[in-house]
Amino acid sequence: MSMKDPYESYTKKTHVIGRIATLVTLCLLLGAPFVIGAYLGAMPDLGAAARGFISVGLVWTVSSVVEFLVYLPMLGSGGGYLAMITGNLINMKIPCAVHSRDLAGVKAGTKENEIVSTLSIAVSSLVTVLVLAAGVLLLQPLLPVLESRVLRPAFDQVVPALFGAMAFRYYRGHLKLALWPLLLMSALFILVPSLRSQTSIMILPSGALAILLAWFGWKKERAAG
Repeated sequence: MSMKDPYESYTKKTHVIGRIATLVTLCLLLGAPFVIGAYLGAMPDLGAAARGFISVGLVWTVSSVVEFLVYLPMLGSGGGYLAMITGNLINMKIPCAVHSRDLAGVKAGTKENEIVSTLSIAVSSLVTVLVLAAGVLLLQPLLPVLESRVLRPAFDQVVPALFGAMAFRYYRGHLKLALWPLLLMSALFILVPSLRSQTSIMILPSGALAILLAWFGWKKERAAG
């Protein structure tokens, strides 16, 4: 009698639970406006909602596909479901998963990374809920402090500082590979400031350039060897 691979069984259950949770989340997110509208007697204007979606939906559709292709190999199935459902990937989930992976000394795409990523994102989600709950309770007393002129500029630099620190670790290990995409994207954003609102889409050309440079480097090393 052959025994099932525990990891394979875990992965199958993860996909079943993840798909069910995703469908429930989508129903709750899409159904909330209609339930609130029915309760208050003010249903949403579907025509206006459709026009609003068309104006931004195409951009975010491309962005969602890009994020799925880029982030899922880093997160694995369990971490991917958790991150996509709870949100805040760029600011919190991705940095948490990457840092946990580095601390554990595992590589992306491995079984170990799957477990580490899932645990780190689960803990991150729980901590987020606790912090948000504390923030709601303490918002009113702390509002004068948070809105002070001294602290307000600091909040605008949290995300750049976070990703700058993360990027440095990769740039330090692959400086030649990261240099040209960094210079190209910096020049584009300086010369065409409107592109700053399209950062998710700009992942495609910068990522393609990095992959192309890595491929040329690999070919060069293979020819030299």
